[in-house]
Amino acid sequence: MPPLLTFFLITLAILLASAIFFHILVRLGSFGQRACDACAKAPLLDLIVFYFCHGPHIAAFLFWWFTPAPVLVETMIGNGNRVVADLEVRRGTIDPSEFNRWLDGDLSLVTYLAISIAAQAATLVLWSWFHEALNPGIRKGPRIVSTLNRRVGWFRNHAAVWWTALAVPLFTLVRLAEILIYPPLHWLVRLPKYNTAEWINISRQKFSGLVGYDLIWCLYCDWMTGVWSLGSEMLRNVESFWCPIKYTSPEKCEKCSIDFPDIEGGWVDAKGNIADVAKVLEEKYPGPKGDNGWFGHPSRTTLTVEGRVPKR
Repeated sequence: MPPLLTFFLITLAILLASAIFFHILVRLGSFGQRACDACAKAPLLDLIVFYFCHGPHIAAFLFWWFTPAPVLVETMIGNGNRVVADLEVRRGTIDPSEFNRWLDGDLSLVTYLAISIAAQAATLVLWSWFHEALNPGIRKGPRIVSTLNRRVGWFRNHAAVWWTALAVPLFTLVRLAEILIYPPLHWLVRLPKYNTAEWINISRQKFSGLVGYDLIWCLYCDWMTGVWSLGSEMLRNVESFWCPIKYTSPEKCEKCSIDFPDIEGGWVDAKGNIADVAKVLEEKYPGPKGDNGWFGHPSRTTLTVEGRVPKR
């Protein structure tokens, strides 16, 4: 069997088996429910998302690296005629100038990566069909996909939602930054620490009527909005700590204040001076209990009743 077809079928089978595993797990009584609940939030959710979204790409690299590939080697014989011989060699054993293994040929790394993406897409389609077939009553009733197909057209709707999948690597990078870059800021300058499971979790699989195609894309939205919201929260801390200065553009201030309320809640006016900034920093930091959150962070707010702090 050709190596590319072998890799495609293996990747497809593993991804489908992995999806079926969770269908089985959720039916294993209270143990299965607890396990699924744990898998539906960080940190286990991070591993599962990475496995399904990027595991096939890593597998593509490993399969490409360890699979022998034909390399054309040209030799000269006595009368100057050129003879081409096929040699089976392992990756990296010849001079790269002779053959670009990353890009050239049917067995290039780019080709393997394309096959891994094709296997992911096939898995999504096959799983959606299978899940919808198990829920015929819901499949034939009102659904998100069928409603939007009627509103904007079948092709436009499907092309657009598949196009959004290109953003997955971006959200992965954002999540990696939340895991690897932000925590040292808590240790170094006491920016607030977060329970990421409160942000990075999925729950729409429990919503009545979501099956197949609707469900998988709603889970994607569920995950990415949590990732983006946590990143925005962390960035609010960074902005207010290091540069609490309004933008010169009123339009930018108005639009950004949705995600950065401190623009209207304590940042220095763009017409101010550096002394004003230093004064704000002196007033705001260190924050309550040593947590240097943005000015509207929950750690800085106090519940009052008619202007008075209630007795405990």
